Amino acid sequence: MRNHRISLQDIATLAGVTKMTISRYLRTPHKVSRETGEKIASIIEEINYVPNRAPEMLLNAKSYTVGILIPSFQNQLFSDILAGIESVTSGHNYQTLIANYNYCQHSEEEQVINLLSYNIDGIILSEKHHTVRTSKFLRAAQIPVVEVMDTQGNRLDMEVGFNNKQAAYDMVNTMLEKRQRKKIAYLGSKDDVRDEQRFQGYSEAMVEAGLPCLRINPHSISSIHLGSQMLQDALAQYPDLDGVFCTNDDIAMGALLWCHMQNIRVPQTLSIAGFHGLEMGKRMIPSLASVITPRFDIGRTAAQMLLKKIVDDEIVGDSVDLGYQIYMGDTL
Repeated sequence: MRNHRISLQDIATLAGVTKMTISRYLRTPHKVSRETGEKIASIIEEINYVPNRAPEMLLNAKSYTVGILIPSFQNQLFSDILAGIESVTSGHNYQTLIANYNYCQHSEEEQVINLLSYNIDGIILSEKHHTVRTSKFLRAAQIPVVEVMDTQGNRLDMEVGFNNKQAAYDMVNTMLEKRQRKKIAYLGSKDDVRDEQRFQGYSEAMVEAGLPCLRINPHSISSIHLGSQMLQDALAQYPDLDGVFCTNDDIAMGALLWCHMQNIRVPQTLSIAGFHGLEMGKRMIPSLASVITPRFDIGRTAAQMLLKKIVDDEIVGDSVDLGYQIYMGDTL
């Protein structure tokens, strides 16, 4: 039984207040006294109550809607994933509700609760690391869940993606073995889980080669401008760098533009590699070396897995690794 079958009157009875007070708290919590609000919040959390904002839907019927959570509307990576998802859902008369959480776990928690309130039939998440409360609500909802872009670590239900650590390891080894680079720095961004996994892959390759691990990490959302600034900072700290491995193509393209502005020869003086294989990177001169990730296919596969479980109550595979490709480009 889904947790939001509990009525407002049930909560009012438990809290010792009127149903109107509960309704007011859910709509405008600041209009309820602090003591009453804390009591209501505690009860709601304890029973995993999610307000149903689609009362016209029968609770026992499918809503023909799936929720999708992405960390940033500005990141092209997730546009590709959404396109893959829509290529499946649109053909099965399913609607999508999309929310953004800005790489913040607590914001993800709020958005998950919000999406569940619409009686969604399933949900696709862009992370595998959640708050305890997020995991609790998702399990209590008893709907299919697919986590995308990562196949490392534990999963809530189903997953589809690739191994970020191995992909980074393979790219850095390509720089070391095929281009004979000796001093490569890692340029990160938000220091999120996938960023950390790529750094681990970079570090493993560097340590195996007996070389130092150098990291520039701004703890900020990536951009081309940020990539230019990071390479400038990296060269100020390590003037003899001969390579940079970047956590994504935005950072790598920024680094390449900085080299153009400073007349630094690429790849003769400095090799540059990115991650994800964006089309813009391939069109740059020289073309950007990168790890190509199958983002559209990840979205499409995730939607297929989700709908198969919703419609047929069948699992076609709980973990799908779609792999990646090393694109040499002209910047190695």
